[in-house]
Amino acid sequence: MGTPWHLGIDIGGTKVALRAESADGRAEEHGFAWPRADDADRDLALLAGAVGVLTARTGAAIRAVGVAVPGTVGPDERITAWPSRPSWTGLRLGPALRGMLPGAEVAWADDGDLGALAEAAAADCPDLLYVGVGTGVGGGLVLGGRLCPGPGRGSFELGHLIVDPSGPDCVCGRRGCLQATASGLATLARAGELAGAPVSYQELRTAVRAGHPWATEAVDRTCRALATAIMGVTELLHPRLVVVGGGFADGLDDLVARITTRLAPLARPGRPAPPLAPARLGGLSSLRGAVLLARSATGGARIG
Repeated sequence: MGTPWHLGIDIGGTKVALRAESADGRAEEHGFAWPRADDADRDLALLAGAVGVLTARTGAAIRAVGVAVPGTVGPDERITAWPSRPSWTGLRLGPALRGMLPGAEVAWADDGDLGALAEAAAADCPDLLYVGVGTGVGGGLVLGGRLCPGPGRGSFELGHLIVDPSGPDCVCGRRGCLQATASGLATLARAGELAGAPVSYQELRTAVRAGHPWATEAVDRTCRALATAIMGVTELLHPRLVVVGGGFADGLDDLVARITTRLAPLARPGRPAPPLAPARLGGLSSLRGAVLLARSATGGARIG
């Protein structure tokens, strides 16, 4: 039968990352970017092809797969909402995944929740808030070593915490969500408005390092929104540590220090702000969490 392998898949808004791990410590990774055109059938074909690439590399069947999902999945396994790729709405995720991996155990969870789980394990911290800034804003909370709110009760939707009722419109249909101000896409759009021309991610990174006012202001607004959300969670749930990750955050210099600067004035007497740190796994938090989920599906790891 060979050495068992577990597969983690992190489905993002702009790209997909896959990591397979064997019981004897080997690992294989693969990834690809979504086409700009939103087409669920073509997306699934690309995903199936990527799974096939990793399966071929392992030389063995995948025993279990864990998937980090940015969209909302209902109890009937259908995706009820994914604003980044609307064509996935109504897709039956479970059958689609099981069709790609016959015989494998299949599990999925919110990408922010899985990011928190992986970061809590990496930091050996049982009470941790994870903030993931990428195409959107995700988040997850681990309290007492367990995901909060926990399996079956929904995901920790930090990105849709309203931080400014008069803020910009969010893709979810509301106004003032954290994601609408602090996501990678929102930050780049704001930078472009301030610069007077569209701005790429690399151009923003370079301009921040150079201290250009338009770039500094664009990132500072993101940091203010993130600090507001972090303090709100802290007042209610008291995490011991906050880690900031995600692909967009991972590439911006001093982002954690900038958020810390904005967070400190929000503390009140007797309630200091929690310490902040970069995510130990960088932009890979959700992917590693997906692998943990796959291991848990076959008793190889414990979630919570």
